[in-house]
Parts: sequence; C-alpha cells; structure tokens
Amino acid sequence: MTAEETLWTFEELVKAIDGRPVGPAPEVVTGISIDSRTISRGDVFFAIRGDTFDGHAFVSMALGAGAATAVVSESKLASLGHVSRSLVVVDDVLVAMVALAQAARARSQARIAAVTGSVGKTGTKAMLAAALEPSGLVHASPASFNNHWGVPLSLARMRPSERFGVFEIGMNHAGEIAALVPLVKPQVAIITTIEPVHLEYFDSVEGIARAKAEIFLGVTPGGAAVLNRDNVYFDLLVSLAQAAGVERVVSFGEHPEADARLEDVDLGADRSSALATILGQEIAYELGAPGRHMVHNSLAVLATTSLLGADLEGGAAALGQIGAEPGRGARHRLEVPNGIATLIDESYNANPASMRAAIALLGQATPGPNGRRFAVLGEMRELGDEAAAMHAGLATPLVEAAVDAVFVAGPMMAALWDALPESQRGGYAETAAELEPVIADILGAGDVVMIKGSNASRMGPLAAVLKERFGAPPADAGGGQGREIA
Repeated sequence: MTAEETLWTFEELVKAIDGRPVGPAPEVVTGISIDSRTISRGDVFFAIRGDTFDGHAFVSMALGAGAATAVVSESKLASLGHVSRSLVVVDDVLVAMVALAQAARARSQARIAAVTGSVGKTGTKAMLAAALEPSGLVHASPASFNNHWGVPLSLARMRPSERFGVFEIGMNHAGEIAALVPLVKPQVAIITTIEPVHLEYFDSVEGIARAKAEIFLGVTPGGAAVLNRDNVYFDLLVSLAQAAGVERVVSFGEHPEADARLEDVDLGADRSSALATILGQEIAYELGAPGRHMVHNSLAVLATTSLLGADLEGGAAALGQIGAEPGRGARHRLEVPNGIATLIDESYNANPASMRAAIALLGQATPGPNGRRFAVLGEMRELGDEAAAMHAGLATPLVEAAVDAVFVAGPMMAALWDALPESQRGGYAETAAELEPVIADILGAGDVVMIKGSNASRMGPLAAVLKERFGAPPADAGGGQGREIA
C-alpha cells in the first residue's frame, strides 16, 4: 500500500480521537465513511447517530463490507455483541470525528477556502476546486457536506499531500457556522450572496447576513473575505469582517468598484463567455455552466484562486470544462414520442433567489421548432410570514422569461397560481407526483421543461421519473434539442 493511499495510520487515528482499540488492529485506514452502504475496503466507519438512524445498527454490515475498523460509542458496545473485527471505542462518536477533523487540519499545509452564502455555495465550491486543480492537489467536500457532520467528515478525509482545500459551510440557524468554521480555519472566506432564505428561523434578512458573517470568525491571520459587491448587505458584511479581525476584504460583481469585476458577458443557453478584471488583471474565459448567477460566482472563484497563490490563467481556463451540478441545472434529452425535448433539472432545493435564477435560465433556453417553455415548480420552504408574497413574486420573472405554461405543486404555490396571467396557467396540483402524468402527456419535440422546488416538495423524484420514462442521458447541447444553482 502506497503512502498516497494511506489516509491515517491506525495509531494516528486512535491517538487523534482518544479511542480505545478493541480486537485486531489494521495498520492503516484509507478512507472515512458514515454510510455502511458505500463502504470501501480500508475505510474507518464512524457509527454516528443521525436524526432518523443510529450508525451502531450498521456496524456489522460495514465491517462485513470491508471496513478496516469502526468507531463506536462506549454506551453501545455491549449491544453490538461479539465482533471479531477491529473497533475503536470512544465516549461520543461525533465528537471523535470532530477531533479527527481537527487533527487533519493541524497536520495540513494546504491553503484553505471556505464558502457560504444564501445561494450558490455548492456550485461555487465545485468551480473553485476546478480552478485550483491546475496548481496542485485539491481536497473539496463532496455534494452539500456543509453541516455539523458533513464539515468534520470532509476535513477528516483531507490528506497531507493536498495543496488546497475547499469547504462548504451552511446553516439555517444562528450560531451554526460559528461552531464549524474554527475547524476549517480558512485563509479565504467567501460569502456568495445574502438572500431571504430560512426566514422561518430569522427575524430579518439582516439576521441572515449576520449569521453568514460568522464565517469570518475562523479566518486565519492575514486572510481575506471575498464578498458580493452587488448585494445590499455588502457594507454590513465588510464591517462585520473588519470587526472579526479579517485583514483584507475583496469584492466581486458588476459594481464599478468591485475588485473582481465583470466587464462583459455573453450568456449562452448552456455556457457563458466572460471578460473580467480580477485584482487588476484582465482575463477572458469560458464558463461551462449557464447562467448569470454562475458568472457572478466565478468572479469570486477567480479572486480566491489568486488569493490562495494558484495560477489565475490556468484556473480561468479550467472553468470552461465544468458543467452544472446534478439537480442544479443539469440538462437532459428526453426522447418523447415525436422527437426530443429538454429537461433542465433544477430540483435540488429552492428559495426565491435560486428560483429567479432558474427561471432566467429557462428563459435563455431556445426551444426547437414549435417547442415551448414549461416551468414545473414546487413550494419554497422555511420562508415564514413572507411565504405567500415570495411565491406570488415569481410571477413577474416567469412572464419576463416568456414561459409558455407554468405547473405548480403544493398549497403555498396557490399564491403564485393566483398571481399568474391566465394564459400561463398550465396546471395546479397538491403534490408533485400528481403533476407527473400531466407533464408526461404534454411534452413534445422541441419543448424545454424546467423543474425546481424545495427538497421537501419532492420535485427531485418527479424529475427522476421523467428521465427514466423518456430515457435521458445528459444532453450535449442547449436549447430545445437538449444539456448542468444551489
């Protein structure tokens, strides 16, 4: 086994988490998992307790699947019965994983960036990882691993050989980022934007801004904050960054005073071309994912690439090779009976800002001959008292995007239904599942259909059913002939 394959020696693991070994000890572990269904041989399985499961119920399965060892709670040890494989016993499994994350950060020489914001965290993280790759090995948290277990799990997987690290940090309550960012200790902290998201848990959007600004508390000495100059909370975030001791603020956007400034842009159906000035250097580049919001976030990415000491031109070139993330704008060909339609799958979660961006993306798509634009929208959750107004507020962008018909699901979407012009009302249902046969029946050649909603609205399964029913590999081109927002 090579040094590159080794993540932790068993001795390092036990010492870092202050554990007690039981049974035969492996020499090394090559990965870390909290999901027994995806165990790779050589992983250490952390039996954490979630909201709906307890990992201790899957210890035997994980070990049987090839896990090198399992980290378990002292209080659960007796209930596991006789286990002939390796175990490491601790008081609290999640606390142990946090301790391993701290050890990983302490041994790493990587330059680290942390990303938060109301919208666009995951896409920005993916773009930044791609932009840094030409300059060295990059460790990035997978998917949306941005919460109290996702962040330490991602950190604990970071290898000493990696030159850069990119971590996403999320929240829906105040104090959550403050608990996580000291683990990451970023040299650069990005806030993509501040929007009315999770208002159910906040008194105001300013409260959201202040909660996002907790990311500044972990920035290392000499580090920087990268902030959206076009956002109305920019000045507040600058003051909060300075109060937290962040020594440099770098702005991005279309504002004439932005440090990473968009000079010109050509928005295509499936990709964009941009001209920007990044910290005084003019650079032209292609972006392989569509949407103005993606172009804006690419400015933050390139500014951070420069701040981390990576190759700016190489990073900009790499952005042309990326695509949209699954469920965040990925385009698929649908083989409908009389030809090809296009699905824009935006089904991974939704809030007012990401809804508007997705609707704009649908408006940029060019249907084929006789094709139409359809929007299929589920509810946006956690908006509190403003929910009805924010759902109704989507009517204007839908009209501006020249959407031919809008289909909505869920009681809160009644507000949008009532606000839509009669000519745009395609259909209303209580659940996403009820819309599936309706959408399947109307799709024709050249049509473009965009699906989006909060995860709880179950729009993801609706998109999956359409892809399965109409045999949908990812599309190669935009528009009505078929081609990847957070």
